[in-house]
Parts: sequence; C-alpha cells; structure tokens
Amino acid sequence: MGHLNDDARWMGAALALAARGHGRTAPNPNVGCVLVRGGVPVGRGWTQPGGRPHAEAVAIAMAGADARGATAYVTLEPCAHDSPRGPACADLLIDAGVARVVVALQDPDPRTDGRGIARLRSAGIDVATGARAEQAESAMAGFLTRRTRERPFVTLKLALSLDGGLAMADGRSKWITGDAARAHAHLERARHDLILVGRGTLDADAPALDVRIDGLEDRAPRRVLLSATATAPDGWLHIGAPADIAALPGDHLMVEGGGATAAAFLAADLVDRLLVYRAPIVIGDARGIPAIGLADLADAHGRWRLVDTRALGSDRLEVYERRRG
Repeated sequence: MGHLNDDARWMGAALALAARGHGRTAPNPNVGCVLVRGGVPVGRGWTQPGGRPHAEAVAIAMAGADARGATAYVTLEPCAHDSPRGPACADLLIDAGVARVVVALQDPDPRTDGRGIARLRSAGIDVATGARAEQAESAMAGFLTRRTRERPFVTLKLALSLDGGLAMADGRSKWITGDAARAHAHLERARHDLILVGRGTLDADAPALDVRIDGLEDRAPRRVLLSATATAPDGWLHIGAPADIAALPGDHLMVEGGGATAAAFLAADLVDRLLVYRAPIVIGDARGIPAIGLADLADAHGRWRLVDTRALGSDRLEVYERRRG
C-alpha cells in the first residue's frame, strides 16, 4: 500500500511540473518527470517551450549519476522514436540506469503507443502504468484532443451578470467582472497557444488579447479572428467557421468572443471546457448567448460536469468540462 501511495504522491509532483508547459509545447505534449532515489527527488523536468528538450531529458540532466537506480515518474509514456531534435526518451532512461518507471498514460502517438513501455521492460526496467491517469488526461488534454479529435482543445470564457448578460443592450461589456476575475482570465490566456474573438468583438473593442501579468507578458497567445467575410489584422490568424480550428497551429484554443461567437462554438459542439465568471450584478435587458439549436430542453442536460468553483474577489468562477462518450 505504501508503494502505491508513493506512486500517487510523486506522480502528483510530475503533474505539477507538466502544468508549467501548458500551452507552450505544441506539437509535443506538456509532460512532467520526477526522478526519485531513496525517497528523495534527484531530478525534475518538464517539456520546454516549442516541445524540446523533453521532460525526461531535463530531469536526467539534473540528476546526473544519481539517476542510476532511481524511479522515474512520467506523466506520459516515454517516446520510442528518434527525432532530429533529440533521442528517444525511453533510450535516455535506459542509458541513465533507472530501475523503475511509473507512467500515468500510454502515448497515443503511433510512433510510440506502447513501444516505449515495451522497450523499457525489454531492458529489465520495472514499469507500472495508470498512476493518476485521470489527472494526466486533464493535464495533457490539448495534446490528446489534437490526436483523438484532430483539433485543439477549446476553452470558452464567459463573463456573465447574475441575469445571464454578456453585455448591455447597446453592446457595452467593459467591465462586467472585477479586477481579481480579470487577472485570473489573463492567467488563463497565458496557458493557451491561441486566443479567438469574432468580428463583432474586434470591431467594438479592438482587443489586444495580451497577458497583463507581471513576468508573463511573453506568454500572450497567438490571436485568431473568426469571420466569414472580414480580413484579419496584421499578425492575426483567420478562420471562416468554428470547424476550421483543425487547421490552426497549437493544441489549446481560448475563445473570448461575444455571444454570437460563443453560440457558434457551442452549436458546433466544439467546446471542451467552460470558464464562467459570474459577477454579482443585474444588468436587465442584457445581451446573452443566442440560441444554439437544441431540439429539446432535455438535450441541454448532462452535457457539462462542474470540476471547480472558487471566489475571485466579489465574483465567482465556475469551471465545467464537456461530458463526452
């Protein structure tokens, strides 16, 4: 039982490291790795911006000779294919002399997909799988969604009044929420490769869509315009319909457009995660989300699962994930 508890504990540390690369590692997954020897961490790493070096390579370099005989906790199966950008991580772990590897998830990439685990076992290394697998799926949702659904993982951000308004009747929406909620939204931006608005938001607000948090200014995502007719500003990407996100570079897309843009993504069932910031205000006669084409009210139930809620100053954040078969 103690062994299993240790595995969960150290995999939790690896998952925390994986979060540091969230939204910065595409097309590679944001993996975390911890090397533990004698109950003491001797190396740690996470996938670096742009996808290299991998988490295992960083952790092994930190551990040096202490990697021999250690247990490696890795949030995703170590890769088994060589690349011009670096050697296979399964081989790095073998060469480093680790005694055991604990893997949260098997890699769906067909170049690895079980081959990394098999190679480790063939080298006499004890391999355990499945530790904190559900949390690992959530941590690497962008990478997994790109491979299973061939598109980025989509987060829709909504700032709402108590009566469900996104904006005043005349379209004004600055500011529904307070400073703490807006700061949290900027932190979310820093965790995404891409951020999208529709033409209405672009014309009305000319949004910068940057990250206004000290020290994270360089984490601003690439800007995307959704419009069937308008031309995107210089430096922006452009798509004509929600389904076109499949062609966008990156694994994490944040949608911050107005009601029409939110409705378009919801109607296309392309939203994987909802960030709902609720302000303690009543607007009255407010603009909300237009109809999304549900055939029956019963179709609306059971789609979303509440995974987090917290107070942000006087506002309230609710985080929902889409239930999918």
